[in-house]
Amino acid sequence: MLHCDISVLREHRSSEVNYGCTTNNPPQVLGPSPFILMAPRPVSRIAGHFDLSPNCPYGLMGRLKRIFLWLLVIYISVPFIVKLCPSIQAKLVFLNFVRLPYFIDLKRPQDQGLNHTINFYLQPEPGINIGVWHTVPSQMWKEAQGKDREWYDSTFKSPNPVIMYLHGNAGTRGGDHRVQLYKVLSGLGYHVVTFDYRGWGDSDGSPSERGMTSDALFLYQWLKLKAGSKPLHLWGHSLGTGVASNLARHLCDRGIPPDSLILESPFTNIREEAKSHPFSMVYRYLPGFEWFFLDTISANDIRFASDENVEHISCPLLILHAEDDSVVPFQLGKKLYDMASQSKSLVGHKVQFIPFPFSLAYKHKFIYRSPELPHILRYSEFVTALGHLHRTY
Repeated sequence: MLHCDISVLREHRSSEVNYGCTTNNPPQVLGPSPFILMAPRPVSRIAGHFDLSPNCPYGLMGRLKRIFLWLLVIYISVPFIVKLCPSIQAKLVFLNFVRLPYFIDLKRPQDQGLNHTINFYLQPEPGINIGVWHTVPSQMWKEAQGKDREWYDSTFKSPNPVIMYLHGNAGTRGGDHRVQLYKVLSGLGYHVVTFDYRGWGDSDGSPSERGMTSDALFLYQWLKLKAGSKPLHLWGHSLGTGVASNLARHLCDRGIPPDSLILESPFTNIREEAKSHPFSMVYRYLPGFEWFFLDTISANDIRFASDENVEHISCPLLILHAEDDSVVPFQLGKKLYDMASQSKSLVGHKVQFIPFPFSLAYKHKFIYRSPELPHILRYSEFVTALGHLHRTY
């Protein structure tokens, strides 16, 4: 007599089924009907699929719950981590570790289309070397080919005015929007001298507000020795407006003001800027936001208080700001202008505010694209307006 045994089949969540069959005996079912084996297996047990049941710990809803819990833990943890490690907040303010574009040789400005620019290094203090670019007026570009630093230094004897440019956070002096502005200013006949603060680009050291201002002062004094009595203007952008206003205040307090101060996309002070920055949006309404985040910035001795500086500045002031700036809100630039226009130290000096309409889409970095910029700078050469303030809206 022929016998065949079929092994016991077990399902993890169903009862056992056993086939013991011979030619004389029918199959014996020890559980539910064998047809249950033909039913679809639970989706949660099939690799690559999700059970939509909210009670299934391995299903879609279960995974979403775990993701939500992890995000909640991170959201709650970040303020405490920042408070316990204030240096994190300083890094977020400076962003000097974000070097864009990455693959750029700062020793070769010609690779960025600046074929009338030389790279060199200065030492504001022992152990600190900062990288500097000097771009001569574009009409000198042919003569500049192949020239050394001695020739570039000699060009300061020309009557062309000088703009010292102070860039914002992140990136380097070779950032694309910065390079494009150098080209515009050079085309207008200016010498453009820019640099990377300590801790940025190929400059030595670690960033701090005090160190950045010290570097700027050193370069300014170096330029005054080279340029003599010719006009020397300060141009700051974004975070660089805080450095520029610090420097301008320092010079004005000592009775040697710059010929003018140009602030592109400025803010009033770093606390107000940090509170308005897109990065702070998810925490802005968190109880204790100022204690966790803003007080931590102050603990790093970072203030960039342009609103206080304008009370001491005594030179022509030009503010440029795009209405669609999402990094430094337009309202902060306008607020700074309103404060400057009431400053006693600026009485007798031209104070001008140029807004760029939302429709132009210049945002935070692209005011250099304005076809009106050359006219604005020529018109605003900051001849002192005696006895009144010049206001433009």
